[in-house]
Amino acid sequence: MDTSDPAEAHAPAAEASKPVTAAEALKMLEEGNARWVAGASEDPNTGTARRGELAANGQHPFVTVLTCADSRLPVERLFDRGVGDVFVARVAGAVAADGETGTIEYGVGHLHTPLLVVMGHTKCGAVAAAVAGVEVHGKVAGLIDAIEPAVARAKRNNAGVEGDALAAVAVKENVWQSMFDLLKHSPEIRGLVQKGELTVVGAVCDISTGKVEFMGEHPWQSELMAAMDGKGLHAEPGDTKAVTGVTDAAGH
Repeated sequence: MDTSDPAEAHAPAAEASKPVTAAEALKMLEEGNARWVAGASEDPNTGTARRGELAANGQHPFVTVLTCADSRLPVERLFDRGVGDVFVARVAGAVAADGETGTIEYGVGHLHTPLLVVMGHTKCGAVAAAVAGVEVHGKVAGLIDAIEPAVARAKRNNAGVEGDALAAVAVKENVWQSMFDLLKHSPEIRGLVQKGELTVVGAVCDISTGKVEFMGEHPWQSELMAAMDGKGLHAEPGDTKAVTGVTDAAGH
């Protein structure tokens, strides 16, 4: 009697666990997302052999992802990855409070993933609530409070933009905010970035298509790192946007 796993028979062979660079990890995500968008997912590393291997030998993910808890954002499927590939922290609004930061420190520090992706998404309810000033109750209020600095910047930098258009801008601003909060509050994350062992990039997923837009590193990462090192902020003369972006987040 054939006892083989059909999922293993039709899926690509499980990839050997091996260290990858941040650039290689990002390429794997980009290629996987392209397959997902095209409806050509390969569903690697999903069979019983893979599950048994990881249960016996431990996990070795190649990327850590902080993203929203929205059910329309199936992280592993978005990147066409399987069991043990992606270490994920999920919270409404993809904010980076203490719990999320600690989880991410485990991923990048203990599991040694070379890449950290902070990913927002279109039509985010938490961001939309912050933009609209909706009254919320309970612990949800703390999530909205963490998003409000991003909303304030979106409004200031996009005069006249309102409603859904403003919410879309605020989604990206919120990604930058969470990236900043991680760098500001985690000496471990900063240290790994400074040593070249970790790359932190932002991303936004369009939930209507599944396509992920990668935004790169925080535009003022060098200023952020210098500020946290006690070296002060620096920018070219007249570059008020750089200084404003950093100090606004620092005042959060």
